[in-house]
Amino acid sequence: MIDEISLFKEGFFKDEAISEKKVIKINLNHLQFYQKKRKQIQLKLLLLLIIKIIILQYNRIKKKMANSNMLHKQIESSIKGLEMDLDSIFDNISNFIDQQFIMDSPIKLCNPKNELSWPKIFKFHLIESEFQLMMLQIVKPLINYKIKDQLHYQLQSDEPHLKKSKQTEFTQKQELTLVQSPSSQLIQKPLTYQIINNNSFQEQKHCRVIAANKDCSIVAFSCYSQIIINEFNQGMMKEIQVLNEHRDYIYTLNFMKKSDQLISGDNGGSIIIWGISNDNLWYSSQLIKGHNNYIMCLLMNNQEDLIISSSGDNIIKFWINQGEWIFQQSITNHTDSVNQISLNDQQDKIVSCGYDNTILVIEYNHQNNRWIVIQNINVDCLGFRICFINNDLFSFQPYQGNLIDFYELKSETKKFTKSKTLIVNEGNDGWQLFPQQYIKEKQLLVSKHDKFVNFITKSQNNIFYVEQSIQFNTNCTFGLLSNDGEYFIIWDDQSQQIQIRQYGKK
Repeated sequence: MIDEISLFKEGFFKDEAISEKKVIKINLNHLQFYQKKRKQIQLKLLLLLIIKIIILQYNRIKKKMANSNMLHKQIESSIKGLEMDLDSIFDNISNFIDQQFIMDSPIKLCNPKNELSWPKIFKFHLIESEFQLMMLQIVKPLINYKIKDQLHYQLQSDEPHLKKSKQTEFTQKQELTLVQSPSSQLIQKPLTYQIINNNSFQEQKHCRVIAANKDCSIVAFSCYSQIIINEFNQGMMKEIQVLNEHRDYIYTLNFMKKSDQLISGDNGGSIIIWGISNDNLWYSSQLIKGHNNYIMCLLMNNQEDLIISSSGDNIIKFWINQGEWIFQQSITNHTDSVNQISLNDQQDKIVSCGYDNTILVIEYNHQNNRWIVIQNINVDCLGFRICFINNDLFSFQPYQGNLIDFYELKSETKKFTKSKTLIVNEGNDGWQLFPQQYIKEKQLLVSKHDKFVNFITKSQNNIFYVEQSIQFNTNCTFGLLSNDGEYFIIWDDQSQQIQIRQYGKK
């Protein structure tokens, strides 16, 4: 009998231990389930907040433009519908969170008898949780931003809309914001570059590159495989010579600063150095088979003893002058076409952007007289345009979207990091070429994006503003600012005109 009682007690306690283990396991599963659900809701809510911010920023730009166009009305209607859907989703998620998580009672256990003895650690006091604090930090700036946004446009509601024209011009001044900031300011300012109507002229052949010498007394532009040389005087062009040595479309054209010699690159990968004779006529002095694909960009250093070329063959090459131009070295880190390269003021760093969603930072090593890649920056979107502003700052125009990114050299890491963004027009670039330019004398950056050419000024504390934005009816535009920033010359395939604009003219 005693043995039977012992066996019964042993079995009873064993079953009780097994039962308790099962309860623990079940409730641990409950805990993991709710933790997983909480993370899912966090992610969903963050995603919706991001979408909301995007819509708000889109509205800021949309409301700056004329609303008389039917397309704008259709877009406005669609946006309002989407916003209503988002508001509904936000409400549903808020209610769901209230029901599921904001509670001061413990999770219901499978065994009610064990509920009272369950440790208090399993209570979900989300009112005091890090999750709610995090969400408050995210939502509060968004609410403040929306309030400021509404007040901003209430103040501007009485301003007249811009007039609609075939070629719309609007000026906006827009403060550069940190990447993590959701807002920027838009302030109207007078236009700065005005077209000189009588000086524009028809050019039906594709003009994919325009170049000017140091004082803008000579302007050259390409027409397919030809180079047209013009005298330029007070905004007027006069053709003086046509160069016919290239056999393929010309994609890049540069004048040397110390002389009026010319370098050009074409679709077949050839580079031509053009000398100038005593009677001021240009001639082909050297032909270089530089690349196996089109030449996208050519640079020359200040000493004019180094040429840097980039190409559709994914390679950046360096050429030095030893009586004639000879190959020195190449950079092969890009895995796709190299769209633009830029040289800094100290002439010891190059940045490049390519089709491979990569920005390379390349530095000259004085010990072994070689250029080496010191940083590889992966970007979300490829870009056609990149430009040094100074030794510690460069700009990058992504192919898609409505932002220009600015990368700054950090003294602690000696690496370039994206530190600022500037809102510009929304669009997708359809054409390469037309590189970014920075005119130091006027602290002015010129950046083409889709159908717009944006003129961006820099303040002393590295704040950038869009001073003027010129919209064309096409994204097939190719232009140039003179070295002093006085003249802006551009060709587009819709008007088939070379337009000449002058700074400060109304």
